[in-house]
Amino acid sequence: MRLRKLGSSGLFVSELCFGAMTFGGSDGLWGQVGKLGQDDADTLIGAALDGGVNLFDTANIYAHGRSEEILGRSLKNLGVARDDVVVATKVASSMGDGPNRGGASRLHILSECRASLRRLGLDHIDLYQIHAFDPATPMEETLEALDTLVRAGDVRYIGLSNWAAWQIMKAIGITRARNLAPITSLQAYYTLVGRDVEREIVPLLASEQVGLMVWSPLAGGYLTGKYADGGHPEGARQTELDFPPIDRVRGEPLIRVLKDVACKHDRSSAQVAIAWLLKQPVVSTVIIGAKRVEQLRENVQATEVQLDPDDMARLDSASHLPIEYPGWLLNAPSNRSS
Repeated sequence: MRLRKLGSSGLFVSELCFGAMTFGGSDGLWGQVGKLGQDDADTLIGAALDGGVNLFDTANIYAHGRSEEILGRSLKNLGVARDDVVVATKVASSMGDGPNRGGASRLHILSECRASLRRLGLDHIDLYQIHAFDPATPMEETLEALDTLVRAGDVRYIGLSNWAAWQIMKAIGITRARNLAPITSLQAYYTLVGRDVEREIVPLLASEQVGLMVWSPLAGGYLTGKYADGGHPEGARQTELDFPPIDRVRGEPLIRVLKDVACKHDRSSAQVAIAWLLKQPVVSTVIIGAKRVEQLRENVQATEVQLDPDDMARLDSASHLPIEYPGWLLNAPSNRSS
């Protein structure tokens, strides 16, 4: 397991991050995502630590706070030294009834940060992320609230999640103009079967040196190959919860290439899909979730896969994005320098 800098910061994180979204669910949406209790969580987090993972990601909305509680308790149960791990959580989703129980207002951010610290059992959060863009709150208010938390010592670094390129760039501009805590990272969906971030977001992150944390690297399990040829295995994630959305017409040829490359390396399709992401320069860390230790260990072993230029070319060709404006214009022969 290699370490990478998170964006332009001095924070080093493992190239794989353990995602705790499967912790604590009971019924409804979070029951579909995962119902792991404390004992299972302790086992998985212990295996992640043994594999070299030092970054753990959760959110206040995951199982309505239970994920944070279980993650924090696991770190204590396992006797993990606070400075040996990087703990990330998120805020913005609605945590109850009423207009002020969600969003990215100063009121909600400050109160939810205290609540997350209490649930995690920590004195500070290493990476605090705005989980979604809030159009009702001025961006300046959100960023100043985050800066307040950094200056108070409750938060070390700040990040965004699921923001559009223009929103990210506007936030970066505000933080620089007002000398606020900088945007360190973006958490976004990025997979071989979902490369949309490459149009605008990836070039922006590379230009401004913002780290990318990838969520759902296997597209909800689709890239494991178990959904090939229209399959819907009983109890599988994509069978019960159609998220993230996948263009399966474009995905089927990719699955075949992915299997070929995996066979060449005597690896699984999932490992190759993660290894492809780890080859992308803008990626700081890839978030992996698991319900079983065997699944977690298999994903961790993706760090050992060495894809050669031919492998990358085949995977890129099978998964490339259709060219959209202004890409087709910018790439026209008349616009290329000789």
